[in-house]
Amino acid sequence: MEVPLELTEIGFQGENYRISADGPVTVELSNRGQGRALIEAAVKVCAILRCDRCLSDVKRDFDLHISQELVSPDSADEEGKEAQSSFLDGYELDVDCLISNEIFTCWPMKILCREDCRGLCKVCGKNLNEGSCECDTFVPDPRMAAIMDIFRENKEV
Repeated sequence: MEVPLELTEIGFQGENYRISADGPVTVELSNRGQGRALIEAAVKVCAILRCDRCLSDVKRDFDLHISQELVSPDSADEEGKEAQSSFLDGYELDVDCLISNEIFTCWPMKILCREDCRGLCKVCGKNLNEGSCECDTFVPDPRMAAIMDIFRENKEV
């Protein structure tokens, strides 16, 4: 059966990201015996993420294939109930929560708009991918701070 994905944004680590699906979620349920069922779902979604270096928008496609065994709430132990509590409320399956949980497990460790992203200027905040700025980004060696103080104050040694 096909179920529409109503998920339009997802919250992750304090940020909200837009989500769009290429089509409905394909869901198949199969009986696995007394009080057990297997849910298999598939969907392609696109999320608009932010580059970790320059903060520009990055499109990320997730081709999700989910296979999850469900246990009846009547026969599940506490650990089993807790494991499926985010997407199963009693006998009601929340497909959007199932999909968002899978997106979280596939979330990239580092999000870059391109491999050679130069990031933002530490002084003025300009996106360095769009061109360089004229800021002084010289960072002195902290071990030489005492000598730098002498030169700045014109002290005699």
